[in-house]
Amino acid sequence: MNMKKQSLLSITLIALFFAMSLSSQVVAQSQEIIIQTTAQCGECKTIIEKALMAEKGVRFAELDVKSKQAKVVFNPKKTTPEQLRKAISMVGYDADDVLADPAAVAKLNPCCTKDGHRE
Repeated sequence: MNMKKQSLLSITLIALFFAMSLSSQVVAQSQEIIIQTTAQCGECKTIIEKALMAEKGVRFAELDVKSKQAKVVFNPKKTTPEQLRKAISMVGYDADDVLADPAAVAKLNPCCTKDGHRE
């Protein structure tokens, strides 16, 4: 093998090793949580996902409207499950045992409230 090919092979192997190392660090810094919400429709899905993605450290957020569950992948060094639940609460939805902020509920479309209306 000539010197040029050997150098190229060495650089490729080093780059591959570095990429694998970096990838494993990202995975190790991620946690997943499922949060039960009071979402009702597609509009709720949009609101909740947007609120979660705005939180520092959130890598992925998806709400299943049928089950009313939000799946969130986040960096635990940047946020906590409690902060994620609070983010959902602050846009008007219950998040596990954290109740929706009443002021935020008042701003929701009536169909998006857990009772389908506001009091």
